[in-house]
Amino acid sequence: MKTQIDHLVVMAATLEAGVQWCEETLGITPGPGGEHEKYGTHNRLFKIASPQFPLAYFEIIAINPAAVIPKRAQVTRWFDMDNPALQKAVAQQPRLVHFVSSTDDVKAARHLWRTQGIERGQIVHASRKSNKGTLNWQITVREDGDRLFNGTLPTLIQWGKPDATDPLRLHPRNSLPRSGVTLHSLTVHHPSAAKLQTAYESVGLAGVTVEAGPANLVATLQTPKGRVQLESGGL
Repeated sequence: MKTQIDHLVVMAATLEAGVQWCEETLGITPGPGGEHEKYGTHNRLFKIASPQFPLAYFEIIAINPAAVIPKRAQVTRWFDMDNPALQKAVAQQPRLVHFVSSTDDVKAARHLWRTQGIERGQIVHASRKSNKGTLNWQITVREDGDRLFNGTLPTLIQWGKPDATDPLRLHPRNSLPRSGVTLHSLTVHHPSAAKLQTAYESVGLAGVTVEAGPANLVATLQTPKGRVQLESGGL
């Protein structure tokens, strides 16, 4: 099984606030993204791929105020976006809250974590249009929307339809131009560092440094403004 960092997730109170923060903090304007009708969210994206992290891109996500979700179809949003404490924090400033890892067998990866007592959530099938064609993916989402381990255990994603022969052919990285920002490192700090390390290794996730300590997710990026470090602060 091969698993690698797919994208970083920064949550903002509004997409406009997220764009402004990105321009001021990283020195670039994020590219267009899309809407997620099931969860009532929308995003902006840009590439942060580097030789060590060849798939990596950056997602700024916010609740879409224009989204209309029928009451009978309403579900808890992914990435803890309905969590009051998280909403209060990002109302002050957009914040790194999570990361997503791409795997070539999401069902097997989810099962492995369940044997370790980790319920990553059901596998949800989703898609959206891009300028390179329709993007299809399978992603783990818990019914309660919880990120788990303060956002330091990645959500699992598998690109392409279940029967795709070349699942990475239609990956967001292929429709994103170089941004001038690259991912240098990703470090996880958590009191349950040993459990996280075991979980990472079991699905073949490499490239993430795990250290014991107070919960924090730290991404170091090379940007037009120089080296920038983003932190979750344990939320």
